[in-house]
Amino acid sequence: MEDRKGSEFKKFCHKNILAILGFSSIMAVVALIAVGMSQHRPLPENVKYGIVLDAGSSHTSLYIYKWPAEKENDTGVVHQLEECKVKGLGISKYAQKVDEIKTYLAACMERSREVVPISQHQETPVYLGATAGMRLLRDESETVADKILDMVSKTLDEYPFDFQGARIITGQEEGAYGWITINYLMGNFPQKSSWYGLVSHEEEKQTYGALDLGGASTQITFVPPSNETIESPDNSLQFRLYGRDYNVYTHSFLCYGKDQALLQKLAKDIEDTSNGILKDPCFHPGYERVVNISDLYKTPCTKRFEKTLPFHQFQIQGVGDYQRCHESIQELFNTSNCPYSQCAFNGVFLPSLQGHFGAFSAFYFVMNFLNLTSGSSSEQAMKTMVNFCSRPWEEIKTSFVGVKEKYLSEYCFSGTYILTLLLKGYNFTPSSWKNIDFMGKVGGSDAGWTLGYMLNLTNMIPAEQPLSKPFSHSTYVFLMILFSSILVAVIVIALFIFHKPSSFWKEMI
Repeated sequence: MEDRKGSEFKKFCHKNILAILGFSSIMAVVALIAVGMSQHRPLPENVKYGIVLDAGSSHTSLYIYKWPAEKENDTGVVHQLEECKVKGLGISKYAQKVDEIKTYLAACMERSREVVPISQHQETPVYLGATAGMRLLRDESETVADKILDMVSKTLDEYPFDFQGARIITGQEEGAYGWITINYLMGNFPQKSSWYGLVSHEEEKQTYGALDLGGASTQITFVPPSNETIESPDNSLQFRLYGRDYNVYTHSFLCYGKDQALLQKLAKDIEDTSNGILKDPCFHPGYERVVNISDLYKTPCTKRFEKTLPFHQFQIQGVGDYQRCHESIQELFNTSNCPYSQCAFNGVFLPSLQGHFGAFSAFYFVMNFLNLTSGSSSEQAMKTMVNFCSRPWEEIKTSFVGVKEKYLSEYCFSGTYILTLLLKGYNFTPSSWKNIDFMGKVGGSDAGWTLGYMLNLTNMIPAEQPLSKPFSHSTYVFLMILFSSILVAVIVIALFIFHKPSSFWKEMI
């Protein structure tokens, strides 16, 4: 009878112990999995957005930028998310039709609504920076320029973003922000973050210079040699990025963008004609264009050449001669008077050129069309221009179908102008030419001033604390060891019961 009771007790205990061990092992495994998955689960993306509109002389582009809310050394790690080109001319051309600005900006602003998450709309800053086209308009009429900016501000303020203002940036700012962009994209700032695949850098590298060419102005910006002082204080700017200070030289030559430079050249050359026909070496043989004198003189850039002419229109007749075109362009640069130790042109101080330069905007677009962006020497570039300019206009139109006639007809002038500006204006030499890198996009972001503008402005956007894991490292290790120990103990006990049941039950009884 006692043996029967003992047997039943053993069975009862056996079942309950197995149930307890099984339950304990399952709970330990579940706990290990839960802790591990919780700790290693990807954190939600904690990012901010910013929108910058580049209101240039010939067009407006909208850029959407994105960066992590927890900033690196007080500066956001910003990258370009999207670009939207506004259809139409630059905003300075809307002086007589300001009511159309709302429609003008609508498509790209609506695109911004779609790209930026709705939850981020109210805290996403929007900035508009107007460049040389508006600087020229302001010189003509500050009232008209203010009227345009007021309408732009009113329009942008109607959208659900955090509108921060529309203003005309200075030429120095435009150049300096372009310098920031180039060096950011080239990885020359001591970044530590590798967010979204951005390459990390610990050591400070030598910075690139920046060469920007627009329709109405051109900018040159670089860090001068350490043994040279910037003799003109107006050309010196300081920036603090990624915890370091930078002192750069920058100057913007208003009226020396490619479009305004062409108008200057035409206004200069038409003075020597009396019959209203201009034989122009900067256009292809066989090319013809009629230009209104009123259009030629309506910009402040041509005022120094303005005179009363016996005709209201004149006709350009292309000749296609690179050397004569170069000589005509060179007359736009006054290099006879320099009040400093050394100058670029027009009496503007220019330190000795140092290091590599990134040339972007129209520098890139023109040289890319001419296939001169990849390792070409200045001599090769000149030979290319001699050949290109001499080709008949009809042949050019046949060879480049699909390119707008205005742009196509001006590549001879633009290419020659770029060579003249770099070699005669900025003092590059055939040996230093190899240090110029013509660049359009780098790492998916456009080379230009807007990214630098956004980078600088993120210094004013408070950083947030990084999102943290659910457990601290020490707590995570403790929990993993605890539940692993429980699981190991359960397994050891179970193995002992199954392999030596008699010894186990003997001690139990």
